[in-house]
Parts: sequence; structure tokens; C-alpha cells
Amino acid sequence: MTLSGSLRRTAAVCCTALCVTLFAGPVAAQTYSVKVHPQLHDLDIKIETVESTGVLVVKLTNASAKKVRCDLRYDAAPQTPYRKTTYVDPGKTEQSVFQAKRKWTTVDVNVECKAADR
Repeated sequence: MTLSGSLRRTAAVCCTALCVTLFAGPVAAQTYSVKVHPQLHDLDIKIETVESTGVLVVKLTNASAKKVRCDLRYDAAPQTPYRKTTYVDPGKTEQSVFQAKRKWTTVDVNVECKAADR
């Protein structure tokens, strides 16, 4: 017995939809809250978070006249804490990305920015 072209396509679409539902379902349903704890040392830095499924983007905008170094520490238990350093030139925006390896409910982000030495 052979399947016609349209029946084969329908079966393929159904299988694909089933796979997406089974494997992406728990990740797509993930929601979490973000708490930012800034230490900006009187620098004019704007911090913006962009939450998405399985990833958190922190945008840092430097409105000061100096290049800054921002040290970020992400804590999203039960995932291992993650550290990242981002340099931001005057008048520029840079972003730091933190990706989920486990399910989050809350992400604490400590952001410490200082004038860069270099």
C-alpha cells in the first residue's frame, strides 16, 4: 500500500506537530520573574531586561562619558550561577545573554558597573 502525495504531506505535518508538542511543550510554558540588583557607582547606566522562553537578555546602555565595565552574576536556581563581563562604550548599548539549562522560576541578576581601566 502506498500513500498519495497529499496524504503523505498530511501525515508528515501531523507527525511534526506531535513532535513539537511533545518536546517543546514544557519549555514553551516556562515563565519566570526577574529581579535586578544594580550597583552602578553613580554612572548613568540604563538596565533593561528582555524575558523570553529559555533565555534572558540584559541590555546595558551607557549614557556616561566613560567606557564602563559591567560584571553580571545570574542566579537562577537550580541552575549553576553564571558570571559574565560586558564592556559598554559611551553612548552605546550592549547585551548579555543568559540561557536556561534547567527550568527557572526566578532569576536574580546582580549588575555592578564601574568605569573601565582600559
